[in-house]
Amino acid sequence: MNTVIAKRVDEGAADTDEIRDLARAAGYTVVEELTQTRTEDAAYHLGEGKIEELADLVARTGAETVIFDNRLGPYQIYNIGRKMPEDVEVVDRFTLILDIFGQRAQTRKAQLQVELAELRYELPRVDAKVSLAKREEHPGFMGLGEYDESRERDIKSQISRIKEELASIAETEEHRREERRESGFDLVALAGYTNAGKSTLLRRLAADLSVDENEELHPDLDPTAESRDQLFTTLGTTTRRADMERDVLLTDTVGFISDLPHWLVESFRSTLDEVYRADLVLLVVDVSEPIEEIREKLVTCHDTLYERNEAPIVTVLNKIDTVSDDDLAEKREALSALAPNPVAVSGKEGLNVEELTNRIARELPPLQEERLMLPMGEETMSLVSWLHDNARVDEVTYDAEHVLVEFAARPSVIEQSRAKASDLRLTESA
Repeated sequence: MNTVIAKRVDEGAADTDEIRDLARAAGYTVVEELTQTRTEDAAYHLGEGKIEELADLVARTGAETVIFDNRLGPYQIYNIGRKMPEDVEVVDRFTLILDIFGQRAQTRKAQLQVELAELRYELPRVDAKVSLAKREEHPGFMGLGEYDESRERDIKSQISRIKEELASIAETEEHRREERRESGFDLVALAGYTNAGKSTLLRRLAADLSVDENEELHPDLDPTAESRDQLFTTLGTTTRRADMERDVLLTDTVGFISDLPHWLVESFRSTLDEVYRADLVLLVVDVSEPIEEIREKLVTCHDTLYERNEAPIVTVLNKIDTVSDDDLAEKREALSALAPNPVAVSGKEGLNVEELTNRIARELPPLQEERLMLPMGEETMSLVSWLHDNARVDEVTYDAEHVLVEFAARPSVIEQSRAKASDLRLTESA
């Protein structure tokens, strides 16, 4: 479907790169654009003269849609729509984003989060839509059906139902995260702006064969993590085992975008919990972009993580294969306040990946060392096998009556191993 991009800014030049990418991600073909620098017009968002110019542009290009890179009120959409050629749809930035999310939502959780975001977007607009519907000038306004006073109650009821179901899903996922930690895994989340190369980096760091080995233990492991050059490829989460000496699970989540309102971020809290509750966050940045753009995106990411994130953050400057050494050094220096001591890699080419895995190992909580002297027997051998699965076993020594096992593991695994060893000794005594 062909579309014309429109954007208004209060001052300076309007940048349309991101809205063009978003439009393409939603399946539109951008045929033209129109921008304006001025204060917002209450009726048309752009100046009325500019709206007339936009209508001529739409008619000339034959576009079926106009996408505004701004947030529009219901009356503004209605007024602009009346100026456009017949059957041309007017879409604002957040409706476009919700459209993309809806296209990418494949899991029940993702679908619920998109539905919740749509309802939260709609709720404060109900009064205006009821007023417009009552005029009988525009029935089924914005394709959302007839409006009456009961619509607000229906929306609030749906929001309540969805929040309850999402809370139940979040509880299940938190239980799974704890099970993984008790199994000896550290949890590392990939966060960052959309299209920064997180999925490519995930594939580069993953140990492919380990996915099958742990499939039953971790049912959301996905052996076909996508890494296409496309916005919002990963609306849901993808988890894979890392190719590291320590037992690490990497999770990729939805990418951040700029200017996301609070209600939209909050709607995706269940997905973002994979970041907030991780043991370490890798904040991935596309270093090929201009410094100011990287800086703005880093600020967006930190704003999103600031209130709830519990883990340390390591900034990863990705795509170094696309920049010169001098350019990389300049960007490191310019971004040092927002990204101190970053790791520079190329997920696509595999450059400096070993340095990144070493950094991950250093930043994760240290493993505890333990030595257990166990009575020789069949159940002891089962415990030794369990330790091989859940800890880093350094040495196992046997004699006629005992087995000495030396290992390092997360504190929760150490605690479990001591309890299991105590049971063995009690069994031996009995």
